[in-house]
Amino acid sequence: MKIGLIAGGGKLPILFSQKAFKKGYKVFAAGFNSETDPLLSDYVEELKWFYLGQVTKLIRYFKQQDISQAVMLGTIKKTNIFKDIRPDFKALTFIAKTTRTHDDSILTSFADLLLKEGIEILPSTFLLPELICPRGCWTKREPNKAEQKDIIEGWRLTKEIGKLDIGQCLVIANGTVLAIEAIEGTDAAIKRGGLLSHNNGCVVIKLSKPSQDLRFDLPSSGCQTIITMHEARASILVLEAGKSISFDREEMIALADRYHISILGYTNEDIK
Repeated sequence: MKIGLIAGGGKLPILFSQKAFKKGYKVFAAGFNSETDPLLSDYVEELKWFYLGQVTKLIRYFKQQDISQAVMLGTIKKTNIFKDIRPDFKALTFIAKTTRTHDDSILTSFADLLLKEGIEILPSTFLLPELICPRGCWTKREPNKAEQKDIIEGWRLTKEIGKLDIGQCLVIANGTVLAIEAIEGTDAAIKRGGLLSHNNGCVVIKLSKPSQDLRFDLPSSGCQTIITMHEARASILVLEAGKSISFDREEMIALADRYHISILGYTNEDIK
């Protein structure tokens, strides 16, 4: 069995490739300069390098390898979109036809474009269901009443921001929004929120967008998230159960317990 992998940065492409190998898949990966970890080549049948925007070349590569199904995994630094992109004619035509230029709209439209070329994009978690965040309180520490109020208000606001397809993360304290994730990414938003809270504690909420395409770009967290929160003196991390992923969960929870941080996996039903 063959499967294609459109690989951004981070550890998710490698985790997927390891699991795919165990399941009997041969992985043919498309990596991006300045984004993809070169170590991925050790875990796939072939890793071919591209620049962002080389759509025709990517499609040709997958067709040459008889790839009819693929996944899109890993991060793309949004700042690189402005400095490390080489769009070909198909990419320029695709951009011209895309009415909305937000993350989800572009990714969904790109998946539709690939499908027209005979390449189906599968959900990012179809071989890695264990990464999906479970429901409940993961840690020894639970939120107090004041933090619970911030969670409820922050959840509502994060979902509203998600409707605009701006970002997935919000930092709040005492009913005041301190930071909203934009192009800078989650860690930078947490640091900014912590600075504005004067290290007096804040709540970090990271959720899927209401129109989230579950095939890609699911909100993700891991040990680095907890380390960043500790440095920013943030006290609560709220993730969306069933619609977000977490890496190295046992280590992540151990770190949170050490730093007296609470991690919660909530759904809309838990927000009352």
